[in-house]
This record gives sequence, structure tokens and C-alpha cells, in this order.
Amino acid sequence: MPFVVDNSVVVGWYFESQATPYTDKVLDLLANETAHVPSLWVLEFSNVLRKALKAGKADTARIQEIIALVNALPISVDYTSENVENNLALALQYGLTSYDAAYLGLAIRLQLPVAANDGALKEAAGRAGVGIVNLQSS
Repeated sequence: MPFVVDNSVVVGWYFESQATPYTDKVLDLLANETAHVPSLWVLEFSNVLRKALKAGKADTARIQEIIALVNALPISVDYTSENVENNLALALQYGLTSYDAAYLGLAIRLQLPVAANDGALKEAAGRAGVGIVNLQSS
């Protein structure tokens, strides 16, 4: 089943300090599934790369490699315009940042579960009825 993936999970695919067994298993799902992200993700992910470069955690060659790797994945960026009123309502209703509300809003609109490391987003996805990508240990 396709799913919405939070930036915190994607970052774990490329930075060891953010990797978890969960992020690894979500990446494995992309062999057969498509992940969806709101357009905000493009800014979030590029900012992570910028910070890693500036902090010396990755050099330019590694950043370019990461960009090529992520571009090769079946990640669908949803460029549907965000509605400020709806985003704010979701953020307030579920106690989320506006950023996390964008992921939840996409999941609700597409009726897809969310893959996230963030506890608040996972809880909100459950309460909103879309659920989370729950991977059983193999």
C-alpha cells in the first residue's frame, strides 16, 4: 500500500545518526510501493542537506550522491496548493506544527497511512483515522 513519508524517516536513509530499524524497513517498502510527500518536503530535505554540508557531516560529492539516490526513489511530491486555513485547523486540532500538519493533511486527502518517527504526528495519524505504517519485525 502506498503511504505518506515524513522527512524524519527519509533523512534516516542517508544519515546514520538518524537511521533506525523503522526507517530501514520503510525504505525497503519502496521496492514495491510509492511514498507521497507534500511539497514542503522539498524544502525540508534540501535544508537537511544544506545543514549537513555546512556542519561538515557530508561533502559536496556525498550530497550530490544523496540527491541522485533520493531522486531515483518512487517518491511522489504533491504540489497541490496548501490551504492555510485547513493546515492551521489540523495543526490546532491535533497539536502539531504546521509542517507536520501538511503531512497529515496529505495523508487524510489521499487516505494513506503515515511513516513517521515523530510521536505527535504518529498519534495524530491514528486519531485522524489514516493510521501509521506499522512494520512487524521479520
